Amino acid sequence: MATTGALRSRRSAAQRHALASVEREIRSYDHAGGRKYLRDFYDAYRSYESVLESAQVRAAIANAEIALIADYHALPSSQRYLAALIRDAEVHRRPVVLGVETIFSRDQHIVEEWWCGEIDEAELRQRIRFDLDWGYDWAPFYELLSAARECGVALYGLDCMPREDLRKIGARDRHAAGKLAEIRRRHPDALVLVLFGESHLAPRHLPAQVRMALPEDRVLTVLQNVDALYWNAAGEKLDHVEAVQVAGDVLCVFNATPLEKYENYRLYLNRWVRDQNGAPDLGPTVYNLIDGLVRFLEINLYSPHNTTQPRLLVDSVPEVYSRNSDALLRRLLSRKGFSAAQRRAMLHRVRERGSAYLPPLNAFYVRRFDMTSTAEDAARFLHHACRGLPARANGTAHQPRGPQDAFFAAVLEHALACFGSRILHPARPAFRDADLQELYELTCEDLEQRTALPYPDVAAVLVHVLHLRDVLRKEGGHGQGVERTVEPADRRLRRVGEQRRGRSGGRAVGIGVHPGEIVTAGRRRQRDRAREHALPTPLPRQQ
Repeated sequence: MATTGALRSRRSAAQRHALASVEREIRSYDHAGGRKYLRDFYDAYRSYESVLESAQVRAAIANAEIALIADYHALPSSQRYLAALIRDAEVHRRPVVLGVETIFSRDQHIVEEWWCGEIDEAELRQRIRFDLDWGYDWAPFYELLSAARECGVALYGLDCMPREDLRKIGARDRHAAGKLAEIRRRHPDALVLVLFGESHLAPRHLPAQVRMALPEDRVLTVLQNVDALYWNAAGEKLDHVEAVQVAGDVLCVFNATPLEKYENYRLYLNRWVRDQNGAPDLGPTVYNLIDGLVRFLEINLYSPHNTTQPRLLVDSVPEVYSRNSDALLRRLLSRKGFSAAQRRAMLHRVRERGSAYLPPLNAFYVRRFDMTSTAEDAARFLHHACRGLPARANGTAHQPRGPQDAFFAAVLEHALACFGSRILHPARPAFRDADLQELYELTCEDLEQRTALPYPDVAAVLVHVLHLRDVLRKEGGHGQGVERTVEPADRRLRRVGEQRRGRSGGRAVGIGVHPGEIVTAGRRRQRDRAREHALPTPLPRQQ
């Protein structure tokens, strides 16, 4: 009869043999395994000091202040381990807080709406873009979220963009550490449980950043199912090793085999390859346009300081809705207190332009991709972000402006939108005042076709815009006579006038920021002035 040791050896050999073919298939799809960031994790945890029981692990976690728990995203038992831990009474000797990598910190308001019961599971899943941005199994992750809500555990998203670029992964670690520092200030007496991808938990990655941000806190790293540790533990006399002590502040628990891990990952890779022909996701397109403008303006997405730029702009990037989320957007607008007329007006703008940025929601709605319109909206978002997104930050908007200030605020926004779109789409023709004069030479039918307005309205707009131009030139840009020109009787005509003057101003901004004519510091000062003085108060008058 074979000894227990021989049986364990044969069992390990069988698992390794089955695992080899799975690993070969994974390498044919996933070529990132050799990157240094990932190797740092594999190389750091090769041996352990002693064997532990589950009770010892729970006690160590309960005595920590921050417990960084490794997540192998494709393995449901990784998320379910933490869900079970949250339901364990031993960890609730003090308040408990949960932070997760799966949810971007920019989506914290969505998490709070779900936690308070304002939205259901389906809306939460769609609005955090779980299937588009994460792509793993929803059920075990939702079990974790549900366990947190049932046990009164505060829930926070910790991650930021971009997930797909390993060159930026260090910035994500620093961002998460900064978020954990904020959470500790908000919950100084709580145990903070953190679920983050296993490769982030190499000693010099997220743990080092957390210790730098919180040098006085007891930080414990809890790994799950690390391959080298699993195979070493297979040589123990015990039939099943529950956990091991890797170092004084590092543990590893075992709730799955390496074969189970990689089989699950292989299945996900196969599924993703098959599902590539689905409906296009326009979210990355919008975020890429925003990133292009940010790079041009030399804004640091991850800056924690609100001095010369928005603080942690990466946490303010907007939600993106598309055609298949019409009903969801209508419900959201209704729930946020928008009237039926306001909802119709917003959706009408989308139908006209293909997309729209909705500042009160900090959200994009894209029905079709048009480079000019979407680039304009990216610039509009950045304009509002630099002003602090007041509607998002404190639940209030600016006080209503008078007609003159409202007009110039809209003109400024159109000018910045036009300027931003020409940065991202240089082929867009610049709007010139001479173009208005050329419209006079068109027939009535051509005017109506080009502007989509009845001829009397077009004529009124032309008269209004040209008169405004003449007044501005005569009065030096903000003269006494302007208030008589900025309030056409028809709101549609006013919007067209705002757009025309804004686009003309956008061309002027574009000329001023021609490469080589304005130094970086000058561009930054312009941006800061736009942020700080974007018409929150009445315009100055000439004496």
